[in-house]
Amino acid sequence: MSNRLELVANGDRGIIMTRIFDAPPHLVFDALTVPALLKRWLKGPDGWSLETCDIDLRVGGAYRYIWKNDDGTEMGMGGTYREIVRPERISQTEMFDGNWTGGEAISTATLEPFGDRTRLTTTVAYASPESRDGAIQSNMEAGITASYARLDTVLDDEQKEQAQ
Repeated sequence: MSNRLELVANGDRGIIMTRIFDAPPHLVFDALTVPALLKRWLKGPDGWSLETCDIDLRVGGAYRYIWKNDDGTEMGMGGTYREIVRPERISQTEMFDGNWTGGEAISTATLEPFGDRTRLTTTVAYASPESRDGAIQSNMEAGITASYARLDTVLDDEQKEQAQ
């Protein structure tokens, strides 16, 4: 399996995204949950940065992300952690400010060893078929592909730093 993102529709409200990373599950888990690491790769399209990344990593704990564009435009989202099994699984709610996705979604990331790498499978259940279709049509696949390419670099840097 290559390190290419696979994104497929699942049922009438869901999507499944699968990607292999050249790092062990505990490092990928950290990259999904440690604010200093998230700010390095979860930037969004070119010109955007993750300015606010608050995480209370416990079941029932909240998280909040705010991205800012070079022109000053901001976009925020947040949610609550529903399940945390380090380094195997994270389930959380997701809601964008302004509710442009049509309601709260539930996202579950599953991390599995894949040889000496990690297979990350993220399932997202949207509030409605229209919400799911709108997300897919928003060019999310290109954005996630770009973010995961940055994550590859962060994971490589972290592994080199830990090897020293």
